[in-house]
Amino acid sequence: MSLIHELEALQAERGHLDSESLRELAGRIGEPLYRLQEIISFYPHFRLDPPAPVEVHVCRDMSCHLAGGDGLAGRFEDACKGIDGVKVTETSCLGCCELAPAVRVNGLPASGRNPEALAASVTAGGPPEWRAPLRAWRADPYGGDREAAYSTLRRYLEAPERNAALDGLIVELENSGLRGMGGAGFPTGLKWKIVRGEASTPKYVVCNADESEPGTFKDRVILEQLPYLVIEGMILGGLTVGAERGIIYLRHEYELAREALELEIAYARGAGWLGDDINGSGFKFDIEVFVSPGGYILGEETALLEALEDRRGEPRNKPPFPGAKGLFGQPTLINNVETFAWATCIAARGAEWWKAQGVNGCAGLKAIAVSGHVEHPGVFEIPMGTTVAELIELAGGVSEGRELKGFAPGGASSHFLPAEFAGTPLDFKALDEAGSMLGSGALVVVAEGTPMLPLAANVVRFFRNESCGKCVPCRDGGQKAVMLLERAIADGTPLDWKAIEALESLLVETSICGLGFVVLNPLVSAARHWPEEIPGAGEGERS
Repeated sequence: MSLIHELEALQAERGHLDSESLRELAGRIGEPLYRLQEIISFYPHFRLDPPAPVEVHVCRDMSCHLAGGDGLAGRFEDACKGIDGVKVTETSCLGCCELAPAVRVNGLPASGRNPEALAASVTAGGPPEWRAPLRAWRADPYGGDREAAYSTLRRYLEAPERNAALDGLIVELENSGLRGMGGAGFPTGLKWKIVRGEASTPKYVVCNADESEPGTFKDRVILEQLPYLVIEGMILGGLTVGAERGIIYLRHEYELAREALELEIAYARGAGWLGDDINGSGFKFDIEVFVSPGGYILGEETALLEALEDRRGEPRNKPPFPGAKGLFGQPTLINNVETFAWATCIAARGAEWWKAQGVNGCAGLKAIAVSGHVEHPGVFEIPMGTTVAELIELAGGVSEGRELKGFAPGGASSHFLPAEFAGTPLDFKALDEAGSMLGSGALVVVAEGTPMLPLAANVVRFFRNESCGKCVPCRDGGQKAVMLLERAIADGTPLDWKAIEALESLLVETSICGLGFVVLNPLVSAARHWPEEIPGAGEGERS
């Protein structure tokens, strides 16, 4: 058992990690106490004090800010007066933005739109279990029939010339144009080809299921509703690159996704699709779920690898890249949830079918999480190339009949765009040309009447909070930016825009990982499109 798993098991047993228990654990597993402490001090899921009987975590980030969540923690505390044992804590994005303002009561997600009603549910055993509405997925080659799943894998396992068939699978992925759906957008077929071509063994397959960016929750819904496509995609990936072990790195708040994954893995093992000799094919592959001990930075692929190796989740310098030297220094195929699911679909139906699903000259399908000021937030499966305006209409339009002011098309890290860009297709190239990005697959809608400076400050504050602290530019630059923003908001004085521009250059040019690159994206884009709302904007070098 890994050190992180040992700590998680101990905390699950005793409720928290007290000094005596840690000393006992250190002695039992032969690790110095400082090793345990360096892990505990980094990951927010670990706690040194006993939990309250009722723990309420209140999201403070982007989608919940837009839903009126500012001050919700205080309102909930007021509503819980007289109820013993309730502890209310503000926290980073909980990954259930369709419930915004979102809360979790002893791990159960709920909406905080009515704090009084939610407080009353505490005395009745907590909020009822909530699940995302079940949808029919156009991409699913099995039409939701789990009994039919893994037939694509069977075809590749039974191919007379297996190696040639797997080379053909990579060609299909390349021809499909599928790119990584977690934010980076690296060509999927090329990534599989790189790892397949590495001679060193053992190799690993890792599914990044640690989506933690405000507004982003599509992977959670895919895991809950299409776990068999993700599992089959990982097995196909292992077969293609020559790996025998797969790991799903899952954020700890995703309890329903974990349940769905563990049920699916058990089913696949029982049906012979995982194990030492998969259905007599001679191919060995198995999958485990690794539950993250928390932190947005763990979505960065090398930070994730550090956690899997029982270290603090601090990003590595690149190169080398994980395809050559990843987990334990070995070649590692890392894709996110949606990418593995769509790889299965392309393997089943072919590149030409996939490309034909797009519109407006784009290829394929896309899962997009929609939140913010829309009537019906949720996850939508759309043809790639669907315009922002069309997706907003699918989500019921801008809430309360308001006009659209702007949107972030790719989650909190993407640049805001104003309403006149709503005709932009949701596609990598089109959004890049518009000055933003598809990013994490999260459309956050902003209605007219929303002040942009507090919204931008909210997002910058999130990135400041979630910096791992390894590199000075990101750690101190984010803090400096928040100080400048909070001073401007509190005093009503212009921002020191020269300082903001200097910070942006420093962060982009010297940060170790992508978090530092995007810290100021929301502020810089708000200043570009709504300069009248950002005091001091344009008074630096760009003026």
